[in-house]
Formats: sequence, C-alpha cells, structure tokens
Amino acid sequence: MDEAKITEEEIDVSSIIEEVKDYSSGGIVIFLGTVRNFSEAGKVREIEYEAYDEMALKKMKEIIAYSKEKWPLRKVRVVHRKGKLSLGEVSVAIAVSAPHRKEAFEACRYIIDSVKGEVAIWKKERLDDGKERWVESHNEDKMFKRETKQRHAR
Repeated sequence: MDEAKITEEEIDVSSIIEEVKDYSSGGIVIFLGTVRNFSEAGKVREIEYEAYDEMALKKMKEIIAYSKEKWPLRKVRVVHRKGKLSLGEVSVAIAVSAPHRKEAFEACRYIIDSVKGEVAIWKKERLDDGKERWVESHNEDKMFKRETKQRHAR
C-alpha cells in the first residue's frame, strides 16, 4: 500500500495498523480524526471534503519523507477521506511505527498538523440550520511551525 492515500471509501483502521507493524518498532501511534457534531458555527450535520488529489498526495508524501528524516520511523501511513461524511466517521487516519514511543508520538503529531495546515484538502461543514461554510485551517502549534520552516528551507 502507498504511504499516502486519498479515498472516498471508509478508512479501514485495522488494516492501517497492520501495515505499520514492524518487529524493530517498540511503538505504534495512530491518530484518527472524526466528524464531530459541533463547530464554532453551530451544530454540524455532516462534513464534505474536497481534494486536489495530485497536489495533495505530493504534499502528503513530502511530509512523510521529512518525518522519516527527522524521526527514526519504520513505517508511516496517512489516509484522508474525501466526499460526504456523517457524524462519527473517520476523516483522516495517521499511523506511525518507531523504535520508541516518544518519536512515534512527535512524528504523528507533526504529520497531522502538517496535513491539516498544508495539504490541498478542503472541508465544508453542513450545519443543522441548513447553512454551509468552508472551514479555514488554523495551526498555531510551535513545533509544527518550526519543523515546517526547517522542511521548507531544505
């Protein structure tokens, strides 16, 4: 399987975990982003994701490559949904394996922050009151900013 994937299909979390298992890894960290029922704008009914697949996959692979240089990762998987998603559905899954938990946690956090902040995937919220709005990505995390700056300086 590719390390990065964009799909309209439900994300199979169990298979992603299996794909990152590695006998030299002492830890696997997985992050699952799910559709919640609220936002600053009100009660959310559903989410729709749109992606520029070619550009998004290229950026996701760049983020993964940098993460493997920065941390001693064994395997990485990043899967993002597109299309309409209902409440509770998994919209993004990130799994990393590494020899130690510290590196696995740091890398997973960096990857999700980078995906949310840099990848050409857009989110539209559909609210209970019938309104719709495109959601702008915000990321104020200091580690994300520092690592992104370093990655872009290469």
